[in-house]
Amino acid sequence: MDLLEYQGKQLFKRHGVPVPEGMPASSVSEALEAADGLGYPVVVKAQVLIGGRGKAGGIKLAKDREDVERAASAILGMDIRGHTVHELYVEKASDIAEEYYAAVIFDRSTKAPMVMLSRQGGMDIEAVAEEDPTAIAVVHVDALVGFRDFHARRLCFEAGIAGDVRGPVGALLGKLYETFVAEDAMLVEVNPLLITGERQVVALDAKVTVDGNALYRHPETGALRNAGADDEQEAMARERGLTFVKLDGNIGILGNGAGLVMSTLDVVAQAGGEPANFLDAGGGSKAEAIVNAVEVILSNPKVDAVLFNIFGGITRCDEVAGGLVTAFGQLQPKVPFVVRLDGTNDQEGRRILADASLRGVWIEETMLGAAARVVELAGAP
Repeated sequence: MDLLEYQGKQLFKRHGVPVPEGMPASSVSEALEAADGLGYPVVVKAQVLIGGRGKAGGIKLAKDREDVERAASAILGMDIRGHTVHELYVEKASDIAEEYYAAVIFDRSTKAPMVMLSRQGGMDIEAVAEEDPTAIAVVHVDALVGFRDFHARRLCFEAGIAGDVRGPVGALLGKLYETFVAEDAMLVEVNPLLITGERQVVALDAKVTVDGNALYRHPETGALRNAGADDEQEAMARERGLTFVKLDGNIGILGNGAGLVMSTLDVVAQAGGEPANFLDAGGGSKAEAIVNAVEVILSNPKVDAVLFNIFGGITRCDEVAGGLVTAFGQLQPKVPFVVRLDGTNDQEGRRILADASLRGVWIEETMLGAAARVVELAGAP
């Protein structure tokens, strides 16, 4: 689960990470009230789960009430890379001397937390890594040992951090790592990490992704979920108990089991197609789950064709076929479906589909054949 900036800063404050004083707002009047309470100048920031807010005009400096009113009116309702702004964060303006970058992320390749530090903050870290990989200092942390002072000293030395702020920068890195572990986070990022004119170290931004599977341990963090900021398709899938991730293509994908779905995405891409989603209906998928899955997939208007790839183990292919017949009766899809059934009761499943004579349904025996067929039917995205 991704958090908005102000929500991430609430977590930071809980763990002793210094942040500028600020208040959230969802209307112009609330923004004005927040600014009056904080004192001028302030910064009015769009709260969306996407980067590039500043370049899009979603962050504005306000020196007085009139500036706040203009900024809040302009930013609320703004579209930033497909995300509509519904909330603001009004923050006390900071004195910026230097901007660094700091992050803690779980590195799947090493199966360990990775702490990063760079003097080149305030810009896309991907661009920094591409142009000059040596500009980013990296250290992997043994989870049993934890983040220690020697980790902080190494990072500050390798990143070329100014000597007078190495101590407080290292201390802040330790607090970020504490936040990462305590909150079951997958990412804790500060860009920029601010050095003020008085040489104080402050987290000027907060990007936090927490593990949704661990939210039962953090009900206070789970309560921060902003349903209005969630992707509508992903929210719909979550309500139906489906494992779903929205992608950018035009081919809807359904499978049973995460490994099979990942393989299906790969073969569709290999065949020249672009998947529109990852959807794992789970093992033992019943007819009702199939109906729900079809409804979620078809809620994306970009979908031009759908691929069902089912390998029957505990999942029965005849159940899946029955669910697809029911879904066609209820939803009346307008896009073609390609179905590959293999495993438990696969012959019975194919017979059910043949007897139903569903319009726009193609049956394929192999995964590669199904991928080639669905790419042909979907055409160019």
